[in-house]
This record gives sequence, structure tokens and C-alpha cells, in this order.
Amino acid sequence: MKIQSYFAEAYTELVHKVTWPTWKELQNSAVVVMVASLIIALLIFLIDFFFENLMKFVYSLFY
Repeated sequence: MKIQSYFAEAYTELVHKVTWPTWKELQNSAVVVMVASLIIALLIFLIDFFFENLMKFVYSLFY
């Protein structure tokens, strides 16, 4: 009976106590996530590019 009570309470919470975002809020959040992901990807690319060239320079000093 405890399992049934748990699922009943969980269902009640999800249906009546949770404030779900609107479609417009979801779209705005998705845009924010995409822009942030692109910025982070660009930063990682630039850091990788910098270190690649730095290591090529360092290795060229010894060969």
C-alpha cells in the first residue's frame, strides 16, 4: 500500500503542485541554451587552437 500511496502523491504533485513553463518560456530557454553552448564551444576551440600552436612552437625549438 505504501507504493500506491507514493505514486498517488507523486501524481498529485506533478499535476497540481508543479508550475509548468509555457511554450514561449521553453522556446526562450532553448535559445539561451543554444547560444551559451555555441559560446562555450567557441571558447574551447580558441583555447585548443592556442595550445596547439603553442606546443608546435615549443616542439620546433627542440627539433
